[in-house]
Amino acid sequence: MKISMKDGTIQDLTFQDEAGAEAFHHTTSHILAQAVKRLYPDTKCAIGPAIKDGFYYDFEFSFPFTTEHLAAVEKEMRNIVKQAIPLERSTMGREEAIAYMKERNEDYKVELIEDLPEDAELSFYSQGDFTDLCAGPHVANTSVIKAFKLQSVAGAYWRGDEHRQMLTRIYGTSFPKAADLEAYLKRMEEAKLRDHRKLGRELGLFAIMDEGPGFPFFLPKGMVLKNLLLDYWRKLHQREGYVEISTPIILSRQLWENSGHWDHYKDNMYTTVIDDADFAVKPMNCPGGMLVYKIEPRSYKDLPMRVGEIGLVHRHEKSGQLHGLMRVRCFNQDDAHIFMTKDQIRDEIKGVVRLIDEVYNKFGFKYHVELSTRPEDSMGSDEDWEMATEALRGALDEIGLDYVVNEGDGAFYGPKIDFHLEDSIGRTWQCGTIQLDFQMPQRFDLEYTGADGEKHRPIMIHRVAFGSIERFIGILIEHYAGKFPTWLAPVQVRVMAVSEKFSDYAQKIQDELKEAGIRSEADLRNEKLGYKIREARMQRVPYMIIVGEKEAAEGTISVRKRDEGDLGAMKAAELIEKIKEEV
Repeated sequence: MKISMKDGTIQDLTFQDEAGAEAFHHTTSHILAQAVKRLYPDTKCAIGPAIKDGFYYDFEFSFPFTTEHLAAVEKEMRNIVKQAIPLERSTMGREEAIAYMKERNEDYKVELIEDLPEDAELSFYSQGDFTDLCAGPHVANTSVIKAFKLQSVAGAYWRGDEHRQMLTRIYGTSFPKAADLEAYLKRMEEAKLRDHRKLGRELGLFAIMDEGPGFPFFLPKGMVLKNLLLDYWRKLHQREGYVEISTPIILSRQLWENSGHWDHYKDNMYTTVIDDADFAVKPMNCPGGMLVYKIEPRSYKDLPMRVGEIGLVHRHEKSGQLHGLMRVRCFNQDDAHIFMTKDQIRDEIKGVVRLIDEVYNKFGFKYHVELSTRPEDSMGSDEDWEMATEALRGALDEIGLDYVVNEGDGAFYGPKIDFHLEDSIGRTWQCGTIQLDFQMPQRFDLEYTGADGEKHRPIMIHRVAFGSIERFIGILIEHYAGKFPTWLAPVQVRVMAVSEKFSDYAQKIQDELKEAGIRSEADLRNEKLGYKIREARMQRVPYMIIVGEKEAAEGTISVRKRDEGDLGAMKAAELIEKIKEEV
């Protein structure tokens, strides 16, 4: 399809191309705006960008717009597509553009234009009776947009400022083929069924209370899951030669000024005053790790020094951005910092990549890798950046790992490798990251004595595997739809007695399981067996044991496995051995 790019050039792209999909979704947002203006002419338009898997457009309506209005808007959008209206790009100077939008009573567009430089040349896209201030890209004709769906209506503050006007945001998605749209909507329905907030309540894993918005409460079963992840993390890192530390949650303003957070991240930090001095609750673990390195003199013989910390951090997120465990205000970050010499970079990167690969394979995740290079706003010399970027690139090449180069998307202090997980229904999540940093060691004046007896500056790697433990748990809940593998399930076995008459035998079986280290619980309630089985299924328990008269007489158990059904009768010792082998 023909795409009008932001620089005014025309390119042939497909929907599979990132720029092609962006143009496709962006054009659909303009068709949405055109339909809204046709139906409700006094509506004011704000912004309408393409986003991942779709688009949105913000409007100021003169009436309460609800989901009931979406059908009429969709109908008018279909009319616009059928009319096969070409999109035409034009430009205006700043003053002409302001006058043009004022004439059309588009206050939000006027504000956007007034924030631009006086000599700016602004691009507009027109489709029939609708013209919008827009940099692009766009497809050449509305007829290309074959399949679309308006999905939801939400509130959104103008420019994300809670003190500004509340606008109405309409979300939607679009695809070149109806079959692609149908497949996407089915995935979204499946995602709703897997929503970790819903399953978290049903499975008794965690809760978000009104008394602590954004501060998750982990319930007993959730703590079992969380501790299993942390135990696995610790065993893996001990094997790989990491030492573990714990740094304070509250540290002085001076530290955060030194790290740069006080100047650049203060709005997201919780602060307090202790003994008339300013302190902050840590939003990141890194500065504390710098202090640990400086506790004693270091030699090149001490390097590489691999230091891990599962640190509790707090960040002041806006209430509208909070989302279950995916976006919270406090979470545990599985940080690690590796201090090393320049000639150790490549081997250490390779070691971290292998570790992260092992972690994601453990949970059944596919993933893809991006190498992000120097951004425009960066610190450090050209020589440092080239050395660091080539070290990351060389490590990936030596391992033979496929990756995409994401030009200009590195951190301001160094290039990075990001790992994007793909879950069981095809969604991607950015979790693991490896970041090279030659700025933080400089800010904290970190040193080591080299073989030449001189002082040198170490290079540092920031890296996480899980990322936020809380977010990773949310991803796992949705990935498995609550059906955790046996090794990770908070309850591995539920023992059920056919009637109260066999409760003692059921309790005896559960005691054997517990003694063998199997996480189990017994359902000894005076309820019908069918009810107990349905409840165990709802709890996604991997194994169910049913005992009655025959089992008690023969000293056996009747076993059912989740998703496999009846496994027949066996001795408790047989099941214990089977579970241990599986785990």
